[in-house]
Amino acid sequence: MIHSNVDSAKKPQGCPSQNKGQDMAAKQKKEEEAIKNSLSKIKHKIFVLSGKGGVGKSSVSANLAASLSKQGYKTGLMDVDVHGPSIAQMLGLTELLDISANQMLLPKQVAENLKVVSVQALMQDKDQAIIWRGPAKTGMIRQFVSSVDWGELDFLIIDAPPGTGDEPLTVVQTIPEALGVIVTTPQEVALADIRKSISFCKTVRLKTLGIVENMAGFSCPHCHQHIDLFSSGGGEKTAKASGLEFLGSLPFETKVVASGDSGTPMMFNNEDTAFTRAFDTIVQNILKQIKL
Repeated sequence: MIHSNVDSAKKPQGCPSQNKGQDMAAKQKKEEEAIKNSLSKIKHKIFVLSGKGGVGKSSVSANLAASLSKQGYKTGLMDVDVHGPSIAQMLGLTELLDISANQMLLPKQVAENLKVVSVQALMQDKDQAIIWRGPAKTGMIRQFVSSVDWGELDFLIIDAPPGTGDEPLTVVQTIPEALGVIVTTPQEVALADIRKSISFCKTVRLKTLGIVENMAGFSCPHCHQHIDLFSSGGGEKTAKASGLEFLGSLPFETKVVASGDSGTPMMFNNEDTAFTRAFDTIVQNILKQIKL
């Protein structure tokens, strides 16, 4: 270290590494306080997860948030799928997030009672790949709680990527009071991974509201014959075998695909379909579990 004069050289300086460690500890403490403060304003946190990709987890998250907000609940939707975010597309987010005067990220207001945050809403180029290791992903998820001005909410829905790695673990550690909803499709290939999700929830002591079975069957629009595209009944059997609540089964419906592409979840529409009726049942079963 170079000193400007002899007197400054004689003063005890301390170890630079020690000072850096103290700064980091202070920063972490401040972030912990911000997380605690943010979560204290949110009544219920629902964590939608799955050990298997491609089961429609983001679709369930988007429609759950839409349904709750439509019922008058102040709802937030947080997309923590870093590498394959879908929520921005499903909710029609096309602009970057704004920043408030006190340097807080402002979630996008997509409906009267629904706010949304996605990592894609932080990117200038929506097709840009996010190439991050674990620590960066952990930091982002914690910032989505500590540095986002969620305000007062009845529900925060958290949509995670598939698996039992960094992102789900960080959500559980950051939001320990979260309640899990596990999404599966009926076939054994998916159920094998779902059993790992159930094991994950038990290991990290995440209270689980139950299992949702997605893409359970398809009714031909021409002849109306029912077709089990991915077998049937597997979600309910797995729920019973695991001692979990079976929240309900959702049919495969082409309108759900179209609504996701258009940026308006099915549950925002006023259509009476097999999917919307089934989803209403699932939402009511979730609310019963939370005792609302």
